[in-house]
Amino acid sequence: MTLHLRVGFMPLVDCALVILAKDEGFAEAEGLNLELVREVSWSNLRDKLNVRLFDAAHMLGPAAIAATLGVGGVKAPMAVPLALNLDGAAITLSVRRYEELARLTEGDMADTTVSARALAAMVERRKASGLPPLTLAAVFGFSSHTYLLCEWLAKGGLVLGKDIRFEVVPPPQTVEALTSGRVDGFCAGAPWNTAAVAAGIGAMVHCSVDLRRNCPDKVLAWRADDADRRAAAVSKLNAAILLASDWACQPANFGRLAMHLSKPDRLALPADILEPVLHWELLQGAGRPPRNVERFIRFDREALRPDPEHADWILAGMEQAGQIIRSPEMTEQARAVFRPALFAGSGHHT
Repeated sequence: MTLHLRVGFMPLVDCALVILAKDEGFAEAEGLNLELVREVSWSNLRDKLNVRLFDAAHMLGPAAIAATLGVGGVKAPMAVPLALNLDGAAITLSVRRYEELARLTEGDMADTTVSARALAAMVERRKASGLPPLTLAAVFGFSSHTYLLCEWLAKGGLVLGKDIRFEVVPPPQTVEALTSGRVDGFCAGAPWNTAAVAAGIGAMVHCSVDLRRNCPDKVLAWRADDADRRAAAVSKLNAAILLASDWACQPANFGRLAMHLSKPDRLALPADILEPVLHWELLQGAGRPPRNVERFIRFDREALRPDPEHADWILAGMEQAGQIIRSPEMTEQARAVFRPALFAGSGHHT
């Protein structure tokens, strides 16, 4: 008997394994009928999972932890039987702000401390001139993107939300927010940095791997009670996604994967913008050649194992961003969101 599962996703390269599970027939082979629903914001996606409009969802790891802890207005315990990727984000500024940053840089701009100090100099200069503060966006308050921004700014002695205004802009709206001047820059997952550069309005400053290698990012989230109650469904979906991972890691399949992702009901972006990202080749903008970033985004099985230690980095990020005051009980709850036992029990696992 075929089992129907409704899975929510956001239009990003890191939803690839969920898309492939459906479009390449891996879910069907596991006896699943996957219905994929594209969402407009991470809060919508979280809320629909919470009220069971979705069975499972492509979700930010920190959002799953925040919901479990009841931080941010929603208390909804989540379980993560597998991750969907590691890394894959970047920080992009408007071309104008990037050029200003480059002029203020003393040393190698590729060094995150050097660029953060230049940013601090820009902040000071604006303050002295009576200009409004810079605005940087991340895709959600509870996201690795917010915490990466905080880490970068801290290297220049800056605090996000104090020295620099902070806004939440969902991934598909980042390019428009940069174009309109609503934000001066953003941190988001691929391909939205590439899309901003391709549109001629953005310049990439750093990739997430410049700040933190193997950074926890998206996960497959279930309501915790559903993950416990529906072990067979969890195992089948895990198995389908692990098969998708094996397929997605073969460069010969990148062209076909880019085609799947480019569809109007998926990312709705040209495949020729998406495919280079899969080859770890990123547009930088501001007259610079593309940059090849080793293992820019990871979809391999090792990257998919849910790691309770990732919760420690996420909680540290939440604390740095002023979202929580950490307690031992909180650490225990957050670590329990990641369920390596459910991953180990997946079909076809090697």
